[in-house]
Amino acid sequence: MHAIGVLVLLLSLKKSCWCAQQLGCHPEDEFLATCTELNLGYCNDLEYSRTIFPNILGHRTRMDAESGAEYLLLSVIHGLLNGECSPEIRLVGCSVLASPCRDDKMIKPCRSTCEALRKDCGHAFEAIGMAWPYFLDCDRFFASDQEGCFDPLAGLKARQEASMSSVSPEEPSTIIQFTHTSNSQMYSILKRTAAKCSHISHVYSIGRSTEGRDLLVIEFTNNPGEHELLEPEIKLVGNMHGNEVLGRQLLIYLAQYLCSEYILGNQRIQTIINTTRIHILASMNPDGYELAASEVEDRNDPELSQQEGHLLNGWTNGRTNAQNIDLNRNFPDLTSVYYRNRRSRHYRTDHIPIPDNYWFGKVAPETYAVMKWSRSLPFVQSASLHGGELVVSYPFDFSRHLHEERMFSPTPDEQIFKQLARTYADAHATMSDNDTERCGASFYRTRGIINGALWYSFAGGMSDFHYLHTNCLEITVELGCDKFPSEVELYPEWKRNKEALLSFVESVHRGIKGIVKDLDGNGIKGATISVRGIRKDVTTAENGDYWRLLNPGTHILTVTAKGYSRVSKRVHLPHSMTKAGRVDFVLEKVPVEPDIDDHLFPTTDTWDRFDPYNQFERYGEPNESEGGIERQEKPWWWNYFSQSGISPPLWLLRNV
Repeated sequence: MHAIGVLVLLLSLKKSCWCAQQLGCHPEDEFLATCTELNLGYCNDLEYSRTIFPNILGHRTRMDAESGAEYLLLSVIHGLLNGECSPEIRLVGCSVLASPCRDDKMIKPCRSTCEALRKDCGHAFEAIGMAWPYFLDCDRFFASDQEGCFDPLAGLKARQEASMSSVSPEEPSTIIQFTHTSNSQMYSILKRTAAKCSHISHVYSIGRSTEGRDLLVIEFTNNPGEHELLEPEIKLVGNMHGNEVLGRQLLIYLAQYLCSEYILGNQRIQTIINTTRIHILASMNPDGYELAASEVEDRNDPELSQQEGHLLNGWTNGRTNAQNIDLNRNFPDLTSVYYRNRRSRHYRTDHIPIPDNYWFGKVAPETYAVMKWSRSLPFVQSASLHGGELVVSYPFDFSRHLHEERMFSPTPDEQIFKQLARTYADAHATMSDNDTERCGASFYRTRGIINGALWYSFAGGMSDFHYLHTNCLEITVELGCDKFPSEVELYPEWKRNKEALLSFVESVHRGIKGIVKDLDGNGIKGATISVRGIRKDVTTAENGDYWRLLNPGTHILTVTAKGYSRVSKRVHLPHSMTKAGRVDFVLEKVPVEPDIDDHLFPTTDTWDRFDPYNQFERYGEPNESEGGIERQEKPWWWNYFSQSGISPPLWLLRNV
C-alpha cells in the first residue's frame, strides 16, 4: 500500500507540471512535431509502430515519457490490480503516452473506449483504495468518434473473438480451455461470454467480497435481465469455500458451453435457455480462492509432486473468507427456530423471518450479498458445488436433536429433495456407482446421495436457510476428494459432470406452475400455495406466477391470499410428464377478517424487516464533515434503540 501512496503522489505532481506546461512555462522549448518510431519499452506491442512527441500529456521526448509516473504505474498495474483489467488498462494507457501518428498528426484514442473501460474496471481501483488514474480522464485526453479517433483495444477484441469463435467445420463443438482461471481471468471470460451471446446472456454483480472483489453472476435466458411470466429461475453457486475450486471451474466452463452451443444450434441447449432463467455465480468466495491459489503456486518443495501439492492444499488454506468466516456456517440458523416451533399449528414452517439477534453477530459481506440476491428473485431450485467428497447432500443439514451429530433430519419435502439429489448423482459418470472409490465416508448404500444431518450436522448452512426463508430448494454437490485438482484433471471432471449439470437444470421443469389472479385478471403477489401433507408453502412472485416442485402422484393444492377467498384443486401428475403442469387459480375478493396470525406473526417480519438495522447499507454512505472535522458515525444499533425508546445496555455504550 506504501507503493500505491508514492504512485498517487507522483501522479499528482506530474499533473501539476503538465498544467504548468500547458500555461506556457517553457515557451522556448517549442519545436516542430513529427512522426517517429514507437520505441517505448512497455508499449511496444501496440497495433501501430509510429507515434509523436510532445504527447497528449505534454511529455516532449520518449525519455520524458519513460521517466514519468504514468509509465511507472502502467509497468506495475498488473500486480496492483491482481491481474484484473490487464492488459486493457495498459493498452489504453499506452495509447495516451504514445498515440499513433499519421502524416505528422496525432490520432487520439476514443473516448467511448475509455468510458467503457472505466465502467468495467473502476471497481478494481476502488478495491485498493486508489483513484482512477488522472491520465485516463476520458473527457480531457480522449476524442469522440466524430473528431476522428482510434480504438486501442480493437486488436485485442478481435483476437479474443477469434479465439472464442474459431470452430473448425470438422468439429462443430464448443472449444474450452481447461485450465485454472485467476479471478481476473474469470471476470474476463464471463464478460466476454456475455458479450458474445448478448442476446441470451448478461453479467451483473450481486455485491463485493470483503476485499472488494465483485461477486459476478452470468445469466442465461432468452430475455436477459427480465423475469418472464411462468419461466422458472435456477441458480448454481460455486467456490463458497475458496479452496474448493472444481465447482468454480465447472461453472465457468458451463457458461462458455451454454453460449457456444446455443449459437451452434444445439437443440437441447436452446430449449433449456429459451424456457429457463439460469444464474451462475462461479465464485462466492474470490478472496479465499486468491489465498488457495497462491498456496498452490508457492508449493515448490521438490519432494512433493504437483499432484500431491494440490491434494495437500485443499483442506484449510483459503476455505474461509478474508474475515476468517466459514460462509457455510454464517447464514441465519432458521433450522433451530423451525425445530422449536414445528409442533405449533399457528407457527410458520416456511418463510421464517431472520431473527433480529442474527444482525448482532458477524455477517460476512458475501453472505449478505447472497441473501439479498436470493430474496430479490423467485428462485425455484439451486445447487451449491463443493469438494472433499463424492456425494450429493440435501437439507436439513442441522440435526433435529442438538446432541446427535449424525441423525436423519428430513424436511417436509424429503421426497422431492431425494429426487433432486438423484437427478444429479445418477447423471454423474460415477457418483451413484457402488464400486466408486470414495474419500473416506461410505455412501454405497444410498448410491451417492445422503441427508445432510445424517452425514454430519452443522448450523448456519446456506441450503437450510434457502429452504426455510425462501421458495428455493437447494442441494449441495460434493464433486470429489481433491478440492484443488491439477489442471490435467479438469477436462475429465468436466466430462463426468456436464450431463449432471444439464440434467439438474432441466429438472426445474417438474411439478406444477401457474398464475394466481383476481377476477379482473390481475396477478396476486404473495399468495400462498399449500400442498396437503407437505408442511412447506410457496408464495407467488411479483405478477402472481408460482412454481411448486412435486413428484408424480395426486396432490391437493390450496391457495390463499389476504383479502381473497380460499380455493382448492385436486391435481394428478402422471409419471410420464416431462414438464411442469399448468394449474391456475382465480380468487375472489372477500372482507378481511381478523386473524390470530396477524398478531403472532406481523406481515412485516419476513421481507420488510430484512437487515432491520441497515448494518450493511450504511457502509455505502460517506461520512459528512463540518469545519474540516470528520463527524463520527453512530453505531448501527443506535436507531433501533432510539426509535424503540429502550435504553441500550451499558456494554454497548462503552464501545461507542
